[in-house]
Amino acid sequence: MFCISLSQNLLCPTGTPKVGLPVTKEDIDLLQFSENLEFLEAEYFLWAVHGYGLDIVAPELAMGGPPPIGVRKANLDFFTSNIINEFAMQEVGHLRALRSKVGGLPRPLMDLSSRHFAHLFDEAFGYKLQPPFDPYRDSLNFMLSCYALPYAALVGYVGTNPLIQGYESKRLLAGLLGVESGQDAMIRMYLYERAGKVVYPYRHTVAEFTIHISNLRNRLAMCGIKDEGLFVPWQLGAENRTTTNILSADFYSLSQWRTPEEILRIMYNTGSENAHGGFFPRGANGNIAKNLLKLECGIKNATKKIERKH
Repeated sequence: MFCISLSQNLLCPTGTPKVGLPVTKEDIDLLQFSENLEFLEAEYFLWAVHGYGLDIVAPELAMGGPPPIGVRKANLDFFTSNIINEFAMQEVGHLRALRSKVGGLPRPLMDLSSRHFAHLFDEAFGYKLQPPFDPYRDSLNFMLSCYALPYAALVGYVGTNPLIQGYESKRLLAGLLGVESGQDAMIRMYLYERAGKVVYPYRHTVAEFTIHISNLRNRLAMCGIKDEGLFVPWQLGAENRTTTNILSADFYSLSQWRTPEEILRIMYNTGSENAHGGFFPRGANGNIAKNLLKLECGIKNATKKIERKH
């Protein structure tokens, strides 16, 4: 028995370094920040398929946080439902993994209502779509709404990577990034196969929807082009030789990256990491997000004092 155990250890080493910390204090803040996006994806995907979320599937992960606003079951076909169901269960696993390594956060209040998505798509196109965009209407609408979600987590993890120090934290981040990348690729391929399809009842194709959404996120984040639709000018394509853009990447065909500040500007839909709104009406949770909101409160209080003096 000892020989079998020893043999297995030699064949399957843990890969754990002999020096260094598994998780550092800085790692905890950075990885806990990502729990906000994992909560968003988990609830949206679960509700879309099952008509219920974490409070039924894994209530302990919510840690008493409020349920999302306006979320409901989507009208999905069998094929799309299977995809989203798998994504949903993966997100639950991500929350479990994060909780086990860096500790969980209470679920933040999230707005997943049709009204919020309609406002988002109106802003992307620069005018009010009629009728208002409803992500729960059918499979295509839902996948268009999903276009933003795993990609936000993906670029966030890439941005976090150089700041992570602990060896267990690095392994966790790499595992999360791998699956989020796969989800994003699946969504983009789903939409690419329908790129020329006109989204009923609008006069815009699927490809045009992706381009407008990506442009909006770039405007909100205010840090250049880090988000691209399904088609790009050849100057932005891989090796400047393609106009198709199934996977969004930088000049060297590497994944783009974003800071927590950039992600909050997008997810708050305010263009400011200090002003909550959008998907997180009360702001995201965790030290990074909370400190950024405190900064805004401090600025406002200082401004009021100056105004009183004058």
